[in-house]
Amino acid sequence: MAHSNAAKKHLRQTKKRTSANKARKSRMRTLVKKAALAAASGDQETASAALKNAFSALDQAAQKNLIHKNTADRKKSKLAAALARKS
Repeated sequence: MAHSNAAKKHLRQTKKRTSANKARKSRMRTLVKKAALAAASGDQETASAALKNAFSALDQAAQKNLIHKNTADRKKSKLAAALARKS
């Protein structure tokens, strides 16, 4: 256990950041999954709206260093290709 006040503060900060990062990552995964399902369904309007939300979530996750920028770009490319195949 932490002894100094500074170490205790670092533990509090870590707990807060971890919680926020889990929420962000979970939201990103949910939106990506929804976009993939929408693209597979073939409904162009719904899929493009879901894709827009997923792209935004991936970019935010990359910006916050939850995932690497190249990972975000790769996932975006994969989703866009899936939508293109169904149209």
